[in-house]
Amino acid sequence: MNKDQKNEVIELLKGKFSQYNNFYITNTESLTVAQVNHLRRVCFDKNVEMKVAKNTLIKKALESLDSEKYAGIYEALNGVTALLFSDSPKEPALIISTFRKENAKLEKPVLKAAFVADEIYLGDNQLANLVKIKTKNELIGEVIGLLQSPAKRVIAALLEKGKNEGGVVAEAEAPAAE
Repeated sequence: MNKDQKNEVIELLKGKFSQYNNFYITNTESLTVAQVNHLRRVCFDKNVEMKVAKNTLIKKALESLDSEKYAGIYEALNGVTALLFSDSPKEPALIISTFRKENAKLEKPVLKAAFVADEIYLGDNQLANLVKIKTKNELIGEVIGLLQSPAKRVIAALLEKGKNEGGVVAEAEAPAAE
């Protein structure tokens, strides 16, 4: 790879890091070509971009954007590295955990680090936490549900009370009509 090609890759990576608020750094070493292709297909179906790049080029791209912001990630840049870019903070974590479950004998891909909403998660042990992260839409749905819940209970109580009073009035009027 010559210097121009390296600069081209760095610029491409800088664009991806700028475009996405969330990215995961994984180790896909020892996966077969078929397994990597399957992982790429799953990522594509879930709107997650998967890129493989050299660690030094990834580091240079991150340093040129904001060396302090990404400083905690540099230690994870070793071995074979695949990057997963996503708008969703948890979709790559779901892909990794599902991929492992489908391939029970595999412990790969291994999560080396994740950058989610300006937070850095280091190590594979963080995967369970990342799977539990709520997306913006999930949080909004929960808040709306919580806000609607008291109103629904009040309306249900009023409707129930109206039915009961209506039934009592109808029973009271029925004997008077006889």
